[in-house]
Amino acid sequence: MSDEWWRTEPTKPIRVEGGIRTRSQHGDIARTWWSRRFFEVLESLGMGGRLERGKRYARAGQVLSLSLSTSIAVAQVQGSRPEPYRARIGIKAFTPEQWIEVEKALAGQALFMAKLLAGEMPADIEAVFDTVGLKLFPDSSRELSMDCSCPDWEVPCKHLAAACYLLAESFDADPFEMLAWRGRGRQELLDHLRALRDSTVTAAPADVGEPLSSVLDSFWGKPSPRTGDAPAAADKPDALLDQLDPLPVIVRGRAMVEFLRPAYRTMVEGS
Repeated sequence: MSDEWWRTEPTKPIRVEGGIRTRSQHGDIARTWWSRRFFEVLESLGMGGRLERGKRYARAGQVLSLSLSTSIAVAQVQGSRPEPYRARIGIKAFTPEQWIEVEKALAGQALFMAKLLAGEMPADIEAVFDTVGLKLFPDSSRELSMDCSCPDWEVPCKHLAAACYLLAESFDADPFEMLAWRGRGRQELLDHLRALRDSTVTAAPADVGEPLSSVLDSFWGKPSPRTGDAPAAADKPDALLDQLDPLPVIVRGRAMVEFLRPAYRTMVEGS
């Protein structure tokens, strides 16, 4: 056929003003471990060779918009036709029940809790998902889907690839976007983790005993039974110490009371 569409289709994309450009204009685009991990997954699924096709589009600002919500990221990409193409990248979200198990596992790791509450992505967070039988990053094509409205039959086409690069940069800027893509937004996750932490503290309070105000009368022990009149303070300023049961405290091999006697004498003599 002499009139196939690909013989007359323009090959150069229409230039865009004000499109979304990658921050990185040279070298690698993915900077953090989790965005690099995202590309490793795509490469493991046989997409690595075709991703490079979209790097020029991503750096030139051909992507007009990119939105991410539970399970799906959608980009409008300007190609060679007047109408922008719609590129979609879908992932299987975890169920609410699965997220409950993930949150319990995360709440049980004090370091992970601290990092997440500080807005950081723990380096070993994938291991936590593994303990509940889940994968944070997809490990098969069944969990990841891609489609584009362009006529290119290859997946990913350059429009999808450009969206992947910008998606990776969004993960760099905010690692919680990866979790949101899997079905749990930042605020919801942090609220649930705080609630789990607080419930744990409430269920197992520290053994602090009775408040000091309620045991002041007996704090130093009960006076031992004595016969006769107690010596006057002026005659024996440390006599009060002899009215108490011995303190069960040893300092440098000596009873604590022996260190208190000079203090009592000094207070009485100075009054």
